[in-house]
Amino acid sequence: MESTEIVRRTTAERVRDTLGRLAAERDTWVSTAHPDHGPHQVPLWFLWHGRAVWMCTAAASATARNVLAEPRVRLALPDTHDVVLIQGGAECFPDREVPEDAARAFTDRFGWDPRAQEGSFLYIRVVPETVRAWRGERELRGRVVMRDGDWLG
Repeated sequence: MESTEIVRRTTAERVRDTLGRLAAERDTWVSTAHPDHGPHQVPLWFLWHGRAVWMCTAAASATARNVLAEPRVRLALPDTHDVVLIQGGAECFPDREVPEDAARAFTDRFGWDPRAQEGSFLYIRVVPETVRAWRGERELRGRVVMRDGDWLG
């Protein structure tokens, strides 16, 4: 009979697993807030590139407006049994001003180049300041795996 008990991972194991998921997954929930309109949450494709998360959205979207007004964001990978929450500051790049290496990596990953589309797009770069990762109640203690931009463990 197999055990379904969750084995508590070390911080180093959580960091390794988190980096693996950031490299492999493609969707994240993006939470933003506007000073006048309050919170907003949407799923977006993301790319882990150069110690940062890169996303892209229509320049006129609520997410773009919110990030421009209030750059603090929170990202959540979609698995609620293997939680990864990222908190950081967003930096915005209009589609014609995004660094070429990031735009190329984004296009290579998703097969979509927003710069070639009609309309304006905004690339959003989030450098994590805090990352929390846990699987179940046994891992709630020690869930912070990055603090002040530095990986722990």
